[in-house]
Amino acid sequence: MDFLTGQEKTDLEAKLAELEAKRPEITKRIAEARALGDLKENAEYHAARDDQGLNEAAIRDLEKRLKEAKVVDHLDVPDDMVFLGATVKLRDVDDDDEDLYRLVGESSGTFDLEVIEVTTNSPMGEALMKARVGETVRVDLPKGIKRFEILEIV
Repeated sequence: MDFLTGQEKTDLEAKLAELEAKRPEITKRIAEARALGDLKENAEYHAARDDQGLNEAAIRDLEKRLKEAKVVDHLDVPDDMVFLGATVKLRDVDDDDEDLYRLVGESSGTFDLEVIEVTTNSPMGEALMKARVGETVRVDLPKGIKRFEILEIV
């Protein structure tokens, strides 16, 4: 199950509406390409059909995610607990390096030099979820185990 903030759910719904709005355009492209004749060697037809398949697959994925997602309500979360949408300051126990991390349901795809996004289903996200300020969390990464102390929720 995916955990989403209200904003993330709204963004996914907008993306779904955008993909659904492309359906008539793709159908029109297929019809126009079909009218050109021989479908066996018709690159425009095959490209439009490929686009249609990718678009429909993306629509199904988004519909499934939205159906199974749980929107979190921050009213039920204690102030000192890391939960979805929280930005936390962590200190790497090994080298005392401090960084800001934001726990998100879905990555925005933008890279911010100030805050590192981690999803709830990543190793770091799983370690942080429901941890409290002052705790040290263990993160099992591909390069080995790292430990981070939760300094504060920003």
